Amino acid sequence: MSQTANNLAAYCWSIADLLRGDFKQSQYGRIILPFTLLRRMECVLAASKDKVLAEHERVKALKLPEEAQEKLLLRASGLAFFNTSKMDLGKLGEAGIKANLESYLQGFSRDVREIFEYFNVAEFVGQLNDANLLYKVVQKVRATDLSPAAVSNHDMGLVFEELIRRFAESSNETAGEHFTPRDIVRLTTALVFMEDDDALSGDAVIRTIYDPTAGTGGFLSSGMEYLYELNPSARLVPYGQELNPESYAICKADMLIKGQAVGNIKLGNTLSNDQLFADRFDYMLSNPPFGVDWKKIEGDIRKEAARGYAGRFGAGLPRVSDGSLLFLLHLISKLRDAKSGGGRIGIILNGSPLFTGGAGSGESEIRRYILEADLLEAIVALPTDMFYNTGIATYVWVLSNKKAATRKGKVQLINGVNLYGKMRKSLGSKRNEMSEDDIRTITRCFGAFETVDRSKIFPTHAFGYRRITVERPLRESFQFSDERLATLSVASTLLKVRQLQAQIGTAQCDDMNTYEAVLTRATLDLNIRLDAAEKKQIRAAVSWKNPAATKVIKRRHKNTEPNPLYGLFAVDDRAVEYEADSDLRDYENVALDPSQPVDALVDAYFRREVLPHVADAWIDSSKRDPKDNEVGLVGYEIPFNRHFYVYQPPRDLTEIDADLDAVSAEIMALLREVHS
Repeated sequence: MSQTANNLAAYCWSIADLLRGDFKQSQYGRIILPFTLLRRMECVLAASKDKVLAEHERVKALKLPEEAQEKLLLRASGLAFFNTSKMDLGKLGEAGIKANLESYLQGFSRDVREIFEYFNVAEFVGQLNDANLLYKVVQKVRATDLSPAAVSNHDMGLVFEELIRRFAESSNETAGEHFTPRDIVRLTTALVFMEDDDALSGDAVIRTIYDPTAGTGGFLSSGMEYLYELNPSARLVPYGQELNPESYAICKADMLIKGQAVGNIKLGNTLSNDQLFADRFDYMLSNPPFGVDWKKIEGDIRKEAARGYAGRFGAGLPRVSDGSLLFLLHLISKLRDAKSGGGRIGIILNGSPLFTGGAGSGESEIRRYILEADLLEAIVALPTDMFYNTGIATYVWVLSNKKAATRKGKVQLINGVNLYGKMRKSLGSKRNEMSEDDIRTITRCFGAFETVDRSKIFPTHAFGYRRITVERPLRESFQFSDERLATLSVASTLLKVRQLQAQIGTAQCDDMNTYEAVLTRATLDLNIRLDAAEKKQIRAAVSWKNPAATKVIKRRHKNTEPNPLYGLFAVDDRAVEYEADSDLRDYENVALDPSQPVDALVDAYFRREVLPHVADAWIDSSKRDPKDNEVGLVGYEIPFNRHFYVYQPPRDLTEIDADLDAVSAEIMALLREVHS
C-alpha cells in the first residue's frame, strides 16, 4: 500500500477515537466507511457543484418527470452522479445538524442514495446525534482532502480496502471475503489480459469484465486500470455482483466515481440468484470465499443442477461444505461464445479444488468437464501468507474457450511459491507480498509457455485416471460347534440348530461350497423347516472367513469362455465366478492414455501391477464409467506439488553423529559448571 493511502486510512480510522465508549468496537466501520465515502463523493463533485445547482433550478421550473430531471442533471454534472443540495459537510452547522445532514444526503442522485441506505446511515446518524458526536465526526471528516487531485482512484480504492480490513478485524469478520490484496489482483489481471492482443493495442476497442464476487470492486478497478495503462483508447465495461451490503455499496460508489454504469453492479447471492443471467463476458476475475458451504442455498443449487448443461452446474456439484467450484462453473457458463471472440477467466482458489474428491465425485466430474473441454490454460501456485484472513496455499486458475493453437490440449503449471518479499508490517494474516518483478516473472513464464524449473506443461489427459475395482475371492469355513451356536439369540431357532448339530456333527469344514447341500440334507432327514431369516442367522453363526479355506463359488456359467482378469475362472471345464470378499476389495488408478484402447490399457496395468502380487485377484467389470461405458470410473486430479517436488537426501549419518557428540559435550560442560 502506498504511503499516501496508508496515512489516509489511518487518519480516517482515527474517527474511532471519538466513538469509544458510546459505540461498540464492531460498529466503528459502519460509521467510518460511509462518512469517508461521503467526503470522497463531495470532493469529486466540487468542480461541477455550481453548474448542477443552476441546472437544478432550471429543471425544477420545467416540472419534468424525475427520470428526465436526473438525466439532465447527470449531463450537467459530467459524472455518473450529482447532488442538488446547497449544503456540504462544511455548511451543516452544529444546531440542527442531523436534519441538515439528512437533507444533504437526500440531494444525491438515486444510485448514491441507495448506497447510503445499504450502509444504514440514517440509523447511525441518529445514534451519533443522540450521543452529541455527530458534529465532531463531521468536522473530523471534512478536514480530509479526498479530492481526485490529492488522492487518485487507485489510492482511494486502497484506502477503502484498508478501512474494511480494520473493520473486519475489529468485528471478528472475515476481511478476505470482501476484497483481495492488490498484488494478487494485479497478477491475476495480467494473466487474464495478456493473450488479448486486439484489446491491448487496437483502436476504440470495447470489452466487458465481470466479477461474481465483486467485493469492493478491486478486480474491476484493476482490470480497467490495467487496460488503460496499455491502451488508453480501449474501453472496459464492468459488471459485478456482491453479497455483502457494505462491500456492494463501496463497489457501486467506486464505479460511480469512475463514471461507469452502476446498473451493472448487483446485490445478492450469485450462486442462488444470478442477476446477470443473460450476459456473457470477455474477461472474468474472481476471488470466491475459501471453504464456505452452500447449505443455505442447497435447494436453489440442486434445482439449477437438475437443468443439466442448460444450467450452470451441469458438470457436477461439489460437497456442500465448499462452494468454490460452483463459482468456477458459474464463470464458465458466462464465457462469451468462442464464435463471438470467446472469453478468459482468472479465479483464485485454495488447494482443495485441485484434488478433493475421488473418481465419480462431484469435484472430480467438474475437473473432468474442464479438462476434457480443454478450458484450463494454466494454474499458478502463489506463496503462502498472501491474504488478510488466511495463510494457506492458494492458486490462480486461468481458463479460456479461445486457447492459442500452441496451448490446445495442454495445461501449464507455474510454481510461484518462492516469489515474494516480506512486508514491513503484517496486515492480518498477510505477511508476504509480490513485487512488480515477481509478477513479471510469472507473466513472462506464462507467455513463454516453455518447460523450465518453474513451469511444466502437460497434456490434459495426464491428470486423468481410470479407477478400477480389484476383487479377491471369499474363503469361508463352517462348523456347528457349541461355541458358534452360542451366538444365536432366538430360542426357537437355537432348538432347531441343536437338532441339526446332532445330525451334521461338530467337525470343521473348510469348503463353504458344500454348506447348502449339507444343510438341506439334514433338514430333510429331520423334517425341519427353516425360513429365509433363520437360514441367514444360522449361516452367520456357524461360518467365518478363513484364508486357508476353499474359494466360495458364486455361480457357474455354461458356454462361457473363462476370463480370469474379469473374474471368470476355469474350473472343471466351466467358467466359474467366485464370491468377492469385501474386506479384501481394493482400488487401482490406471493413468489415461487416449492412444490405447481402454481394455488393453487396463489389462496391461493389471497384469503388470496387480497379478504378480495377488494371483487370485480380478477386475470387477460391472463397475463402468457412466459416460463412456468402459471398465473403471474416470477421475481427474491435479497433484500440483508432486510435479514440483525436489528430493532432499537425508544428511550423512557421520554428520548427525558429530552434531550429537557436540551437543552432548556442551550439555556435559554445562552440568560440570552447575556442580562445580
